[in-house]
Amino acid sequence: MRRNGMAKLYGVGVGPGDPELMTLKAVRVIEECDIVAIPKSGQSINVAYTIAKGAIPDLDKKLVAELDMPMTRDRGKLEASHDAAAEQVKKWLDEGKNVAFLTLGDPTIYSTYAYVHNRVRDAGYETEILSGIPSFCAVSARLNDSLTEGEEALHIIPASYKGTEEALLMKGTKVLMKSGKSIGKLKEYIHSMENPPTVKMVERCGMEGERVFENIEAIDENASYFSVLIVRDKK
Repeated sequence: MRRNGMAKLYGVGVGPGDPELMTLKAVRVIEECDIVAIPKSGQSINVAYTIAKGAIPDLDKKLVAELDMPMTRDRGKLEASHDAAAEQVKKWLDEGKNVAFLTLGDPTIYSTYAYVHNRVRDAGYETEILSGIPSFCAVSARLNDSLTEGEEALHIIPASYKGTEEALLMKGTKVLMKSGKSIGKLKEYIHSMENPPTVKMVERCGMEGERVFENIEAIDENASYFSVLIVRDKK
């Protein structure tokens, strides 16, 4: 696992929730790494760790380390936490230990891991990203439907940030991620559109407590953070 004798940081996507959707490579790398790093965000249960343990029963026998990643938009606090996490990872790498940093879904899509990865990589250390199944692909499969067909465009939108209303006017399929407390506002806006699109949502896809909503009227405005909406133009 070392190139030129250097230890390596792996950003490992564990998929959306079902341990059976983890890749064989993800399982192998986690098993072979010296340290498994997981983001600590204040939640009592780390979801990425729970998913990985479902595929690797002996995971609790490895050295598992939490890296503080607060759920905040305070840029100063975020920068400080990312710097601290990267420094800790570099210390492990300097000790010759390979590190697997677990992340939900795919590490390249709105992942906290990217901030640590960039710092460690830019400091000259070996890094590698292992893709995982994105949540919106799993959600579309759970809905038994495709995301796009023919010339349709696909738009991935962080719904809790500014610009969502404008993004919903774009042609093609819209995936709304990080909806969180914005679900009620999204429902209200979509209802007000001149030609409202079709909307479906899956909460906690592949996890315990999964719920499927086949239309906008049924969507629970109090659904959890782990909710993905699929918005499609009516044909």
